[in-house]
Amino acid sequence: MTLSKSLPRRAVLTASFAVLAARPAMAAATSGTVFTADEFGGSVSALTLPQGTVRTARLPVAPHNVDIGADRASLLLVGTPPGGAHGEAGGRLLVLDAADIARAPLRDIAIGPHPAHVVPDPDGIHAYVTDSHDGVVMVVDLRAGGIVARIPVGAEPHGLRLSPDGTELYIANMGGSDVSVVDVRRRSEVARIPAGRMPAQVAFSPDGRQVFVSLNGEDRVAAIDRGTRKTVATVPVGRNPVQLQVTPDGRFLHVANQGTKAAPDETVSVIDTATRAPVATIISGRGAHGIAISTDGALVFVSNMFDGTVAVLDTATRSRSTVHRVGAGPNGIAFLPAA
Repeated sequence: MTLSKSLPRRAVLTASFAVLAARPAMAAATSGTVFTADEFGGSVSALTLPQGTVRTARLPVAPHNVDIGADRASLLLVGTPPGGAHGEAGGRLLVLDAADIARAPLRDIAIGPHPAHVVPDPDGIHAYVTDSHDGVVMVVDLRAGGIVARIPVGAEPHGLRLSPDGTELYIANMGGSDVSVVDVRRRSEVARIPAGRMPAQVAFSPDGRQVFVSLNGEDRVAAIDRGTRKTVATVPVGRNPVQLQVTPDGRFLHVANQGTKAAPDETVSVIDTATRAPVATIISGRGAHGIAISTDGALVFVSNMFDGTVAVLDTATRSRSTVHRVGAGPNGIAFLPAA
């Protein structure tokens, strides 16, 4: 990192209409805000649709992941101090006002040394954070501002998501070849499912019956039957896949293929969830990393880590429609529809 460790108490806000390519008719169809965790820049960006306005605010951490709070009005971001090495003390969970990202954090909570991903509990009281260094999922009380439980899981846990029924967490253990299943009520690991090399993130089908896992180490996606807790298929995708999401109708899975810094991939793979077959490949941008989808399923938002952009993909035409410049090194991404 090249950022100074001395940051102002309040974030510095910038704004621009940073549209690199546009199709106005499509953009007008969706209203809301896309947020990116800009890890290389130590910032968070907010892309407002349909206007295409981009605001970027500095943070006291280099955030790796972002999610929308259960109240639909806050952001949860996790990261480490800019310039710090992973594994050192200093991991933090920030809670921001989604309507004013330049405002000082509503909460700034000390957590584990290498926080990777965060998801909120539907109760709005707790959040779950993976710590890749300690091999745990941390349960964080957002009101009290501290960790209330540490759940041991597999090696180097990275991405995690909560099941649609809210009862289980599935965690991709990137340092191994399996996925941990955590019972939310019991706060304990209840299963570990073999999946493939270097699982990076998981995605549930809307009905909760299937779980898809990006296998960063073998350029494939695994499909897990949640009822049997077995991997039932693997599907080839692009190089070094990271985040993935299923469309709200459950029909298609979108997978961001990051590649490496030396040889970036720039594609998103589209998979038919019923046949588990690839049906399309869409150009997004160098280092395609994060995936979020609009509530109506019309648009897919992709953070392109090595381009510093967010690509907006049209699911009807399976093509890139707009590209917006955000902060440096965008990784995590989330979409908040307009109220």
